[in-house]
Amino acid sequence: MKEDTTILFRPIGQKEFELIEASDFTAFPPRLEMQPIFYPVLNQEYATQIARDWNTKDAASGFVGYVTRFHVRSDYLNQYEIQTVGAAAVHQEYWIPAEQLAEFNNNIVGKIEIVDRFKRTESTETHDNG
Repeated sequence: MKEDTTILFRPIGQKEFELIEASDFTAFPPRLEMQPIFYPVLNQEYATQIARDWNTKDAASGFVGYVTRFHVRSDYLNQYEIQTVGAAAVHQEYWIPAEQLAEFNNNIVGKIEIVDRFKRTESTETHDNG
């Protein structure tokens, strides 16, 4: 029987990409002290908006935005409420407390995939699919 999973997305910058890569694309890195929650989002459109419009303008993200896609056990996610932080149809996410991220990672099924990449260069913004 196939496991019931929910597909989630997460926009990330270059440093977070490197840490995920170091885990062989199996886990998200621990949150920084000033990041009390981990927020995976429910749709690719929202993740793309953040990666493209925010990460590419942020030095801390290396001026790069990646969109990740991954599967999480649905029964695990049932303990969290979906948070709507903007347009109801698009801006929805889960708020996972930072101290519960290891448990969240243990409930990822399969690999974390990179589905899109955006990069800001000195004069232009570039877009790579995949």
